[in-house]
Amino acid sequence: MEESPMPFLATVLAAVLSLSPLQAPTLASLATARGIDIGVALAPARLSETAYKTIVDNEFNLVVPENAMKWDATEPTQNQFRWTDGDAVATYAQSTGKELYGHTLVWHNQLPSWVSALDATALRAAMLNHITTVATHFKGQVSSWDVVNEAFSDSGGVRRSTPFQDKLGDGYIAEAFQAARAADPGAKLCINDYNIENIGAKSTAVYNLVRDFKAQGVPIDCVGFQAHLILGQVPGDLKANLQRFADLGVDVRITELDIRMATPSDAAKLAQQAADYRSVVTACLAVTRCQGVTTWGVTDKYSWIPDVFPGQGAALLWDENYQPKPAYQAVAEALGGVAPAAPCKAAYSVSSQWNTGFTGTVTLTNTGTTAWSGWQLAFAYTAGQTITQSWNSVLVQPGPQATLTNASWNGAVAPGGTVSLGFNASWSGTNPAPTAFTVNATACTTV
Repeated sequence: MEESPMPFLATVLAAVLSLSPLQAPTLASLATARGIDIGVALAPARLSETAYKTIVDNEFNLVVPENAMKWDATEPTQNQFRWTDGDAVATYAQSTGKELYGHTLVWHNQLPSWVSALDATALRAAMLNHITTVATHFKGQVSSWDVVNEAFSDSGGVRRSTPFQDKLGDGYIAEAFQAARAADPGAKLCINDYNIENIGAKSTAVYNLVRDFKAQGVPIDCVGFQAHLILGQVPGDLKANLQRFADLGVDVRITELDIRMATPSDAAKLAQQAADYRSVVTACLAVTRCQGVTTWGVTDKYSWIPDVFPGQGAALLWDENYQPKPAYQAVAEALGGVAPAAPCKAAYSVSSQWNTGFTGTVTLTNTGTTAWSGWQLAFAYTAGQTITQSWNSVLVQPGPQATLTNASWNGAVAPGGTVSLGFNASWSGTNPAPTAFTVNATACTTV
């Protein structure tokens, strides 16, 4: 029997009605309307910062403990469990009505030294005891667990050398999943890893493990794709890769998304980052079993990246001053949001055209009452046109979407002022004009 659309429509209507007429939709409301999670890695101590807490309160419908449920936080000394930080995250999730995603039960990093010192027999007992105790403590609160994290080597389709792999052998992952299922039958059980976003040796090794577990009856419900990505390097086969895992009968999700760049950032990098975030969210939405997207942190102020990759950072949706970046609006629009009206006007024209190319011009007018200190124009071509050269602006065009950012000398535009930029582009077949333009991620009047 075909499923009725009414539950989905009711969810969308409820999300829309929850907003006041003047309130812009949040990422949480947009994601809820689409039936997916939009999550964030939460550090409970930072909830004392008003800006941090306000963003987490309003913008996300799922939280994952950044560090509070890892082994060194929950069992720093053997059989002496500590719940303070993990309980703080669980309490926050419950009090705000957010889903709680558990991270992580077995991982070779942030592992107390006493674990690595055990022999095989003692290590197996300690691993199973840790899984059982932690999963039981949070039973009924955690919807899903990253049971095993980063089990495969960066070199491809082989297991990573860890105390668990080296002493317990290949079977430790299945043992971990079986113990987690026994401790909390209601939680979904996931394997989580990085550099598996594209179809390649490492992702195929994880794929084969999941396939074998499903055939053998080992309990596994989901696969997490961390997606610690580099600017401009979102895999073109991300959607296809998510889909092949989903076809095994498991859920998939993006679990730790951030997109780093060489710092300092600039308008062109931020425009590319926005396009990258949009691509990731769009890929998830295109796969029915993709449960959602989680970013690994709120603000660039606290990102882990500069400490691990010196000279890189600016990877999240809010900058160090808690200001939303273009990537924030890109995620909102990918989820179905509409950019708010902007005090601007865009006039597009083609001054000359030949059999394979044309020259175009866009004139922007600041129709507001506040001067622009910088501008970023975005529009999409619908017939495959590609800009090959621009002047008076910095160009990024990863696909149909073109983003042109002010040059160093023409970013300031006073109220009533104008700025013109031009470009050469290629075309074939037809050359329709773009129909919608945004400046600084807000819609312009088109003339």
